[in-house]
Amino acid sequence: MLMFLLIVLVPLAALLGFLYAGRGYLAWVVSGGLFLALLGLAGWLPGGLLFVLAGLFVATVVLFGVGALRTPLVSRPLMGVMAGVLPQMSETEREALEAGTVWWDGDLFSGDPDWRKLLDFEIQALSPREREFLDGPVRELCRMLDDWQVRRDGDLPDEVLEFIKAQGFMGMIIPETFGGLGFSAAMNSAVVTIVASRSVTASVTIMVPNSLGPAELLHLYGTQEQKDHYLPRLARGEELPCFALTEPHAGSDAGSMRSRGVVCMGEWEGEEVLGIRLDWDKRYITMSTITTLIGLAFKLHDPDHLLGDVEDLGITCALVPADLPGIETGQRHDPMGVPFFNGPTRGKDVFVPIDFVIGGRAMCGKGWGMLMQCLSAGRGISLPALSVGASQLAARTAGAYAYVREQFKLSIGRFEGIEEPLARIAGMTYTLDAARRLTHGAIDAGEKPAVVSAILKAYSTEAMRKVVNDAMDVVGGSGICRGPRNILAGSYQAIPIGITVEGANILTRTMIIYGQGAIRCHPWVQKEMAAVAARDASAFDRAFFGHVGFVFQGAARSLLLGLSGGALAAPVHPRLDPFLRQLTRYSAAYALVSDAAMATLGGTLKRKEKINGRFADALAWMFLASATMKRFVDEGEPERDREVLQWSMEHALYEVERALVGILDNLPNRLAAAALRPVVFPLGARRRPPSDHLGGRVARALLGQSELREALSRDIFVGPADEPGLGHLDETVRLQAHSEEARKKLKEALKSGRVPRGPEVLVHAVREGVLREEEAAAIRAADEARNEAIAVDSFGDVRTFPPREPSGGRSAAAGRTA
Repeated sequence: MLMFLLIVLVPLAALLGFLYAGRGYLAWVVSGGLFLALLGLAGWLPGGLLFVLAGLFVATVVLFGVGALRTPLVSRPLMGVMAGVLPQMSETEREALEAGTVWWDGDLFSGDPDWRKLLDFEIQALSPREREFLDGPVRELCRMLDDWQVRRDGDLPDEVLEFIKAQGFMGMIIPETFGGLGFSAAMNSAVVTIVASRSVTASVTIMVPNSLGPAELLHLYGTQEQKDHYLPRLARGEELPCFALTEPHAGSDAGSMRSRGVVCMGEWEGEEVLGIRLDWDKRYITMSTITTLIGLAFKLHDPDHLLGDVEDLGITCALVPADLPGIETGQRHDPMGVPFFNGPTRGKDVFVPIDFVIGGRAMCGKGWGMLMQCLSAGRGISLPALSVGASQLAARTAGAYAYVREQFKLSIGRFEGIEEPLARIAGMTYTLDAARRLTHGAIDAGEKPAVVSAILKAYSTEAMRKVVNDAMDVVGGSGICRGPRNILAGSYQAIPIGITVEGANILTRTMIIYGQGAIRCHPWVQKEMAAVAARDASAFDRAFFGHVGFVFQGAARSLLLGLSGGALAAPVHPRLDPFLRQLTRYSAAYALVSDAAMATLGGTLKRKEKINGRFADALAWMFLASATMKRFVDEGEPERDREVLQWSMEHALYEVERALVGILDNLPNRLAAAALRPVVFPLGARRRPPSDHLGGRVARALLGQSELREALSRDIFVGPADEPGLGHLDETVRLQAHSEEARKKLKEALKSGRVPRGPEVLVHAVREGVLREEEAAAIRAADEARNEAIAVDSFGDVRTFPPREPSGGRSAAAGRTA
């Protein structure tokens, strides 16, 4: 029995050890040699048979260890098989796949993230010039905004729009050399965050010209002549841009657009020139109602071969002045009552010169790649910033309201039923802002992290939905009665918009994140595909056997890290190591399960959207957990944040494990799932969400004038104390905290019977010497402020705030058919 255990366990230990260390080929050589040697020592096999086995083993070692033999005898035939198995990829799919760069997502896919690299990464801080703009024009804009009035009137006031244009808000991403502000991604994000906490309408008006649109496309791809002409005008607000992509028949599947341009000769300013005749029907186009310059995406055709031999050139982007004959603009959609400028635009038989193509004639047919490259970074800035603004507003509001609102003679924040949503609000807001900062830091460092940006867009807007809904539950009726006192209504109304635009979350989660990540972030898959496409047997040999070694290493790491509870992972940071080790373990498991899914499902994997969605969940929560720890370290590991960090990490780790369990529970190949489960979860899936006790501590830390509440809402605008809404609620918190000691004295006096209860209780308390006059005054002031803080708006006649007409407001004057 002892010899049997030696024969099995010694080679197995060697195999796992070398595989864990990444020495795949050596692992098989050493473990196989030990196995044969021990068999020989045991004398269990006839000498002839042992000699044959040893010969086969040596031949196999030579065949797979010598590249000159392996490539022609193994890799080249295998490459032919793979060529027939790999799914066909369209050009639009290829361009989307290759857009952007691989960043921290690649580490998470690797099975062995370099945590020191992440923790040492420096996030660019705001420059003094950016800080001055944030403290000056941005805060001045926030003081000008009355979101209730904006939503009631169905428009931004003229003076607000003029201020936005005059101060350069629409040119934040345009370089200073062209008259723009030339701000960083961090500053772009900071502006959207603070303005979104004041007015979603204003924030969208600012963020869209600074996201995917004419300015960014011109800056990256425009000709010098186009840049010199348009960028200064866009920066000054003389041109108001929109970008027209979505159509009735092309939403998530933008590649199926029907907008059409035909290359032809036509008249322009009295001369016959080479140009494009355009027809389009677009909808959901932000800024289209007031635009002067349309960035248009369309499919370009050249039936007369005026540009070359290719007839169907593909998606192209052009700049079209909005006042040309045949163009319709001005009508408005009504997106959930949030009155930002959004509507359809149509064009019929519109002629423009070929030079109106962004980038000129050379960029005809290259529009899809341009759009994908821009989205690879842009999705990581605007909507995540809006989501953080809404979440920070919700956290500040819920923490204050739960402190000042009393029922059953107790602040409602002390009830366990309220503690539960308060803990989620605090934890999710902390994580969400951490992810926002890490992502714009990557963009400022030169990355275009396509997968990370998709994660942030989808999961930040989903987090906003949960946080704002939880805050609405906390404030109760105060959240559902619209009016100037309602702090959360604007954010609540905007939730479905963020969920839907720039790639609907269902699409992003179930198709984009893992669909792109499985190939781009994997260390070997894209190299294998490129080698097969190029028919390069040597490159395929390196990629394929690198991939094989990666799979076996992942299996060993997943098993050993699972058995050790992550303890075998190298220490990195004393306070964070318990979390880092678990994430390293999950990263190894993720890499293994991902490879198993690709191997067993092949090309059909991209149609298994529920499986894809769970892969996206696991990857997203590993990224969010990474960002959360990075924030804690970057901010000096404050004691204030220890419990919210603990809650956030426990929640993220639970979500990662839940996603992996869901994949194994639903993987179509049940034999593969059964084989994977003991490797991925050798001791079972035992992760639990944060405990009630921890959640209670986090919730209580959010109440009132707490350091945590201030830290979680530091990037938003808080109005003056005499303004209905958040400004007054904050002042109520201050007055309530100031009167707490006096209230304790009064409570004891009432309990002992020293002071009679009744409307004159404060008078009696002063007369009996329980309270000083100034203490009684503090209680009165706090009570009066509380009464106002919990009040809701009412109107004499509902007709005083009629529903906004979808085509009303500024667009009625701006609307036109040229």
